Amino acid sequence: MTSIQADIIFVPLTLGSSVDQTTIKPQLSFSLKEFSGSFGDLGLFIPLVVAVAQLSHMNLGVILVAAGIMNILTGYLFRQPIPVQPMKAIAAVAITDGLSRGSIMAAGMGMGILLLALSLSGGIDFIRRYIPDALVRGIQLGVGLKLAEKGVQWILELPPLGINSMTTAFIVGGLLLYFVSRKTPGLLLIFLAGFLLIYMEHPTLFSDITFAFPPLALVPATLVEWRTGLLQGTLAQMPLTLLNSVIAVCALSADYFPRRGIAPRKMALNVAMMNIVCVPFGAIPMCHGAGGLAAQYGFGARTGGSIVMLGMLKLMLGLLIGGFLLQVLSVYPYAILAPMLIFAGIELAKSCFSLDNKTDFTIALLTAAGILGANTLIGFLLGGVTALACFPWRRRSVSDNP
Repeated sequence: MTSIQADIIFVPLTLGSSVDQTTIKPQLSFSLKEFSGSFGDLGLFIPLVVAVAQLSHMNLGVILVAAGIMNILTGYLFRQPIPVQPMKAIAAVAITDGLSRGSIMAAGMGMGILLLALSLSGGIDFIRRYIPDALVRGIQLGVGLKLAEKGVQWILELPPLGINSMTTAFIVGGLLLYFVSRKTPGLLLIFLAGFLLIYMEHPTLFSDITFAFPPLALVPATLVEWRTGLLQGTLAQMPLTLLNSVIAVCALSADYFPRRGIAPRKMALNVAMMNIVCVPFGAIPMCHGAGGLAAQYGFGARTGGSIVMLGMLKLMLGLLIGGFLLQVLSVYPYAILAPMLIFAGIELAKSCFSLDNKTDFTIALLTAAGILGANTLIGFLLGGVTALACFPWRRRSVSDNP
């Protein structure tokens, strides 16, 4: 196993504890287990990126190059398997409402500027300080269950038999369960097996491989596209990014890596710079996510080396065969993506069971119910109102039982 060791000062942030600066010597591991674990988030990355690239006429090569560079920098900076994902709400609006490239750029820039302001001003710490831990856990539970629900939906839409079928999905699910229980790095093999299934169904695709560097140019946007992007994209993405891509992923990081949790201000600044630097050149708006961290950790990733390796792969593919990949990934079998998504969702939802009292668990359940029934904003509001209603009772409870 090859590794790189470096000294870094981390500012740990654990739920319900004070910040204590500690010097740690984390390593970047580049083992097969790390590489396999890095594929845990692809069940969400591939379908969103491919759909947005196709419908909004974005260049997949540019998207992969930008994501690859950000993977490499994130893995080196945080030394943890922190994922780089498309912003889900913006991607969903782009897919359902047909946002143009200019509007997607505006939406990503809007989120980047907002996060930069919150990070530099300390506003993100203020938000984190007054959001109960139960609310964060409820968001993780709701988003995790929603991911798993989407995976189940994909499986139910498949035919019973065939190459890309329910039967194949159940076999893949069984293999994933086996690999996870044995802590064996098998996700890489399963992901690569998807290309074999593609070849069996669409052999002619592989005869059209072309090598071409993606174009690098600023994306123009009209005033109408700026307005559309900010109103439909940025506003929809805001609660999801603040809660799941910053606060929840920091909480999960502290759970997985005690005394090495990442401060929300640092995470918010990283997301801001990813979008401010990359989105103007045609990259999809990017963020980090608790679901991706849970998935990659669940499949064996333990260090930033996993993300660095994945970033190098994305960078190479984006530079050389981005156009070809768009064709191939557009038919990547859901029989493999769906079980991966289900496992990612379950891994994220499990964090809710760390809550140790009924009141917090109730807040988390109501938050998750709002997310499942509507969206992240509704779940946050429902859980937040419940937390405020319980606050006086909890204060009396604490004073009665010192």
